[in-house]
This record gives sequence, structure tokens and C-alpha cells, in this order.
Amino acid sequence: MKETVVITGGGTGGHLKVADAFIEEFHKRGFKVIFIGSANGQDPNWFEDDKRLKKAFFLDTKGVVNKSFFGKIKALMQIVSQVSKCRTIFEKFNISRVISVGGFSAAPATFAAITTVDCYLFIHEQNSVMGKLNEKTARFASEIYSSFLPQSPVKDYPVNDDFFDNARIRDELKSVIFLGGSQGARAINDFALKVATDLTRLKIKIIHQTGKADFERVKDAYENLGIEADVFAFTNNLPEKMNEADFAVSRAGASTLWELCANSLPTLFIPFPHAAKDHQYTNAKFLEDKGLCYLLREEELSKEKFIEILKKDNYIISKKLVDSIKYNAIESIVDDMLDKS
Repeated sequence: MKETVVITGGGTGGHLKVADAFIEEFHKRGFKVIFIGSANGQDPNWFEDDKRLKKAFFLDTKGVVNKSFFGKIKALMQIVSQVSKCRTIFEKFNISRVISVGGFSAAPATFAAITTVDCYLFIHEQNSVMGKLNEKTARFASEIYSSFLPQSPVKDYPVNDDFFDNARIRDELKSVIFLGGSQGARAINDFALKVATDLTRLKIKIIHQTGKADFERVKDAYENLGIEADVFAFTNNLPEKMNEADFAVSRAGASTLWELCANSLPTLFIPFPHAAKDHQYTNAKFLEDKGLCYLLREEELSKEKFIEILKKDNYIISKKLVDSIKYNAIESIVDDMLDKS
């Protein structure tokens, strides 16, 4: 019978997407999987009733970033208090492998892995700049996986197969998709409305993910402009929506960035300006330096620059994106983990 592994981390959608990919891959291979996350992030929404899991534990932990001094102390004390609980879980289920996808949710199980004899710790870092937890614990890991770090044994990102299956080389411009993520991005929403009339004049269809909070405002604005746009707050069919588009405007969170690459969709990235350590900018800069995308800060955005970008030969970028990320990255990462432990 296969052993039980622990997947830990989350707090935000980017971390949880990667956690989900690991859960699916280990489950497919016949391993029993335990998820350890936080009760205070998005983690329960994703995994509370997940039938692939042997168990799911949601601990009373909170993030340390952007807290006051006393808030940081309280959060750290919460994390420390949960480490012994994780060690009890490891002992009960005979855990020898822990995979951390980062985020504050991962802290107790990560520290428990470090302080447990004969327990291998593997870290997946999503972004181009390491998160605080991964930065502190990286030297204790058996291996670190990242699409951005040159020393990573597997440099491809765990992207759902649907983004590859719906990929195509773009050789014309008939539609643009605006992506602010499931939570939305007001700056991108406002910019889309600003250029909507120009795009319509150029006979370019608009596809727009607004996020839940801004959906009604944006939908009404398109109606007032007399523009028929495909507007939605959130969708489970994002690969199909991307497939319809010939160009994208997006934030630069790691999951979305690599999904766009897998889809071979040329993109203008507008990083979230308040991301920790400005990681969204450096994520996109990694691609821009390879000639695989366009990158502008929010304050650099203008209608003129955007139209100029759309007029470029984006077929070349679309074609180059085909080789920017390989299919089945999660299989390669798990293979490497199993070889090392």
C-alpha cells in the first residue's frame, strides 16, 4: 500500500491551484493525501469536502505580512502553537514527505517537517521572488521547485491540461480578453472601458472578466457605451474564454501568467502594484526579457501605447510561447520528488 503524503499551504488562489495539482497527481498515483491549511484563508472553500483527501486539517493560523508589531507577534505565536499539532498528525499517519506550496497556511506543517526526523520537505515557489516563509525555510528543503529559479530541477509550472488543450497560434486579431483575476482588478476594468470604443471601431471583440465586486458597474458601463461585450464576474471555463481571444491584458500572478503561456496567448501584463516584494512585476519581467510578453506599470498605461502594441506582429510571440512551458509539469515534479526521497 502506498504511503500518505502531506500537502500544505494556501491562503490565496495562486497557492491553492498548485496545492490542487499536487493533490490530484499524488491521488492518481495511489498515494493517500492529507491537506494541512488554515481556517482563515480560502483553504476550506477549496478542500473541506474534497473526496481525494484522506484528511483535511484547517488550523487557526493567520498571515504575518502587513500586520502591526503586536499583530505579527500574535500570528507567530499562533503558528508556533500549531507546529506540535502537525507533528502529532505526522506521527499518527507515518508521514515522511511534506510538500509546501507556500503562503502563511504552510508555516506550521513546514516547521513540523523541519523538526521531524526522517521527514523530507519539498517546496514549490510560485513566484520570481521567494515568499517570506520559503525564504526562511529553503535551506532545510530536500528540493525547491520554481519556474523562475535556474537551479530548479523542473522549471515548468503546474498548469491544468485544459490551457494546453485549448492553445493555438494567434495569427490575427479579432478579440481581446481582459483578466483581473477572480477577485477583479479595478485598474484593468477601468482601462478596458477606456479603450472599448477604439476596440469596437477596429472590429475587435471584447471578453472581460471583471471580478464579482465590479461586475455590475462594468456591465452597465458597456451597455451605456452601446458595446456588446462578453462580460462575466468569474468562470470555470477560462481555458475556453482564452481560446476565443487573440490577445490578453492581465495581472501577473504566477498561475495566470503561466496559464496564458500554456495557451500561447500574447499578453500585456499590468502587475498589481502592491504585491509583496513587487513579485508580479518581476514575474512578468522574466517573460519580457525573453521577448514573450509586453509589460507596463499602471501609471504607464495609455490608450496610444495599447493600440500600438496591438498593431505589432504578435504572431511571433504566440509562436515562441509554445516552447515556454511544457505539458505535464506536475508529473515531472512528482517524479523528481519520489526519486529524491
